[in-house]
Amino acid sequence: MDFEKLYRAYYMKVYSYLMNIVKDSSAAEELTQNTFYKAMTCKSKFKNKSGEFTWLCAIAKNLAADEFRKKAEVSDLSDTLPDDSDFVQELDDKAQALKIHLILHRLDEPYKEVFQLRIFGELNFREIGQIFGKTENWARVTYYRAKLKIQERMDDND
Repeated sequence: MDFEKLYRAYYMKVYSYLMNIVKDSSAAEELTQNTFYKAMTCKSKFKNKSGEFTWLCAIAKNLAADEFRKKAEVSDLSDTLPDDSDFVQELDDKAQALKIHLILHRLDEPYKEVFQLRIFGELNFREIGQIFGKTENWARVTYYRAKLKIQERMDDND
Protein backbone atom coordinates (compact mmCIF):
# COMPACT_ATOMS: atom_id res chain seq x y z
CA MET A 1 0.00 0.00 0.00
CA ASP A 2 1.49 3.34 -1.07
CA PHE A 3 0.74 5.65 1.85
CA GLU A 4 1.97 8.78 0.14
CA LYS A 5 -0.50 8.19 -2.68
CA LEU A 6 -3.23 7.32 -0.15
CA TYR A 7 -2.49 10.50 1.81
CA ARG A 8 -2.61 12.71 -1.27
CA ALA A 9 -5.80 11.10 -2.54
CA TYR A 10 -7.83 11.23 0.69
CA TYR A 11 -6.37 13.87 3.00
CA MET A 12 -8.93 16.60 2.20
CA LYS A 13 -11.88 14.19 2.25
CA VAL A 14 -10.89 12.79 5.65
CA TYR A 15 -10.18 16.30 6.95
CA SER A 16 -13.60 17.53 5.75
CA TYR A 17 -15.30 14.53 7.31
CA LEU A 18 -13.59 15.19 10.64
CA MET A 19 -14.18 18.93 10.43
CA ASN A 20 -17.88 18.22 10.25
CA ILE A 21 -17.65 16.10 13.38
CA VAL A 22 -15.38 18.19 15.60
CA LYS A 23 -16.15 21.70 14.27
CA ASP A 24 -12.59 22.82 14.99
CA SER A 25 -9.97 23.11 12.27
CA SER A 26 -6.92 22.39 14.45
CA ALA A 27 -8.60 19.37 16.07
CA ALA A 28 -9.73 18.10 12.67
CA GLU A 29 -6.21 18.53 11.31
CA GLU A 30 -4.68 16.65 14.23
CA LEU A 31 -7.24 13.85 13.97
CA THR A 32 -6.64 13.62 10.22
CA GLN A 33 -2.91 13.21 10.83
CA ASN A 34 -3.64 10.59 13.49
CA THR A 35 -5.97 8.79 11.10
CA PHE A 36 -3.25 8.41 8.49
CA TYR A 37 -0.69 7.46 11.14
CA LYS A 38 -2.98 4.75 12.48
CA ALA A 39 -3.72 3.55 8.95
CA MET A 40 0.00 3.29 8.28
CA THR A 41 0.75 1.45 11.52
CA CYS A 42 -2.26 -0.87 11.23
CA LYS A 43 -2.07 -1.58 7.51
CA SER A 44 -2.12 -5.32 8.18
CA LYS A 45 -5.70 -4.97 9.46
CA PHE A 46 -6.90 -3.61 6.12
CA LYS A 47 -8.37 -6.64 4.37
CA ASN A 48 -9.61 -4.93 1.17
CA LYS A 49 -13.20 -5.74 2.16
CA SER A 50 -14.04 -2.06 1.83
CA GLY A 51 -12.63 0.87 -0.07
CA GLU A 52 -9.65 2.78 1.25
CA PHE A 53 -11.74 5.88 1.94
CA THR A 54 -14.32 3.85 3.86
CA TRP A 55 -11.54 2.31 5.92
CA LEU A 56 -10.03 5.74 6.63
CA CYS A 57 -13.43 7.15 7.66
CA ALA A 58 -13.93 4.28 10.07
CA ILE A 59 -10.54 5.00 11.64
CA ALA A 60 -11.29 8.73 11.75
CA LYS A 61 -14.70 8.16 13.31
CA ASN A 62 -13.21 5.97 16.04
CA LEU A 63 -10.43 8.45 16.78
CA ALA A 64 -12.94 11.30 17.00
CA ALA A 65 -15.14 9.26 19.33
CA ASP A 66 -12.11 8.51 21.52
CA GLU A 67 -11.29 12.22 21.58
CA PHE A 68 -14.85 13.13 22.61
CA ARG A 69 -14.81 10.51 25.34
CA LYS A 70 -11.52 11.89 26.64
CA LYS A 71 -12.94 15.38 26.79
CA ALA A 72 -16.36 14.15 27.95
CA GLU A 73 -17.98 16.13 25.17
CA VAL A 74 -20.94 15.22 23.06
CA SER A 75 -20.46 15.52 19.34
CA ASP A 76 -22.48 18.03 17.38
CA LEU A 77 -22.91 16.22 14.07
CA SER A 78 -24.73 19.00 12.32
CA ASP A 79 -25.33 18.57 8.66
CA THR A 80 -26.67 20.34 5.66
CA LEU A 81 -29.69 19.08 3.88
CA PRO A 82 -29.62 16.93 0.77
CA ASP A 83 -29.58 18.25 -2.76
CA ASP A 84 -33.36 18.68 -2.96
CA SER A 85 -34.07 22.12 -4.40
CA ASP A 86 -36.40 23.13 -1.54
CA PHE A 87 -33.68 22.39 1.00
CA VAL A 88 -30.95 24.20 -0.93
CA GLN A 89 -33.05 27.36 -1.05
CA GLU A 90 -33.68 27.10 2.70
CA LEU A 91 -29.95 26.90 3.41
CA ASP A 92 -29.50 30.36 1.89
CA ASP A 93 -31.42 31.80 4.80
CA LYS A 94 -29.08 31.75 7.82
CA ALA A 95 -31.90 31.58 10.36
CA GLN A 96 -33.39 28.65 8.51
CA ALA A 97 -29.98 26.97 8.33
CA LEU A 98 -29.55 27.29 12.08
CA LYS A 99 -32.97 25.75 12.58
CA ILE A 100 -31.97 22.83 10.36
CA HIS A 101 -28.73 22.31 12.27
CA LEU A 102 -30.60 22.32 15.58
CA ILE A 103 -33.01 19.69 14.27
CA LEU A 104 -30.16 17.56 12.99
CA HIS A 105 -28.29 17.92 16.29
CA ARG A 106 -31.27 16.37 18.10
CA LEU A 107 -31.73 13.59 15.56
CA ASP A 108 -31.27 10.09 16.97
CA GLU A 109 -28.51 7.75 15.85
CA PRO A 110 -27.96 6.11 13.42
CA TYR A 111 -29.99 8.62 11.40
CA LYS A 112 -27.75 11.55 12.27
CA GLU A 113 -24.52 9.79 11.33
CA VAL A 114 -25.88 8.16 8.17
CA PHE A 115 -27.19 11.54 7.01
CA GLN A 116 -23.82 13.14 7.79
CA LEU A 117 -21.84 10.47 5.96
CA ARG A 118 -24.06 10.79 2.91
CA ILE A 119 -24.07 14.60 2.73
CA PHE A 120 -20.74 15.74 4.17
CA GLY A 121 -18.73 12.59 3.80
CA GLU A 122 -20.05 12.20 0.25
CA LEU A 123 -20.10 8.46 0.73
CA ASN A 124 -22.29 6.21 -1.35
CA PHE A 125 -24.79 3.89 0.32
CA ARG A 126 -22.56 0.85 -0.10
CA GLU A 127 -19.72 2.57 1.79
CA ILE A 128 -22.07 3.76 4.55
CA GLY A 129 -23.40 0.24 4.94
CA GLN A 130 -19.84 -1.07 5.24
CA ILE A 131 -18.99 1.42 7.98
CA PHE A 132 -21.98 0.23 10.01
CA GLY A 133 -21.53 -3.42 9.08
CA LYS A 134 -24.91 -3.36 7.37
CA THR A 135 -26.23 -3.65 3.83
CA GLU A 136 -26.39 -0.98 1.17
CA ASN A 137 -30.19 -1.17 1.35
CA TRP A 138 -30.09 -0.54 5.12
CA ALA A 139 -28.05 2.63 4.48
CA ARG A 140 -30.54 3.81 1.82
CA VAL A 141 -33.54 3.25 4.09
CA THR A 142 -31.85 4.87 7.09
CA TYR A 143 -30.87 7.93 5.04
CA TYR A 144 -34.39 8.24 3.64
CA ARG A 145 -35.89 8.00 7.14
CA ALA A 146 -33.45 10.62 8.44
CA LYS A 147 -34.46 12.94 5.62
CA LEU A 148 -38.16 12.40 6.43
CA LYS A 149 -37.58 13.07 10.12
CA ILE A 150 -35.84 16.35 9.31
CA GLN A 151 -38.65 17.38 6.95
CA GLU A 152 -41.30 16.51 9.54
CA ARG A 153 -39.57 18.49 12.27
CA MET A 154 -39.14 21.42 9.91
CA ASP A 155 -42.88 21.35 9.21
CA ASP A 156 -43.69 21.03 12.93
CA ASN A 157 -41.52 24.05 13.76
CA ASP A 158 -43.11 26.32 11.14
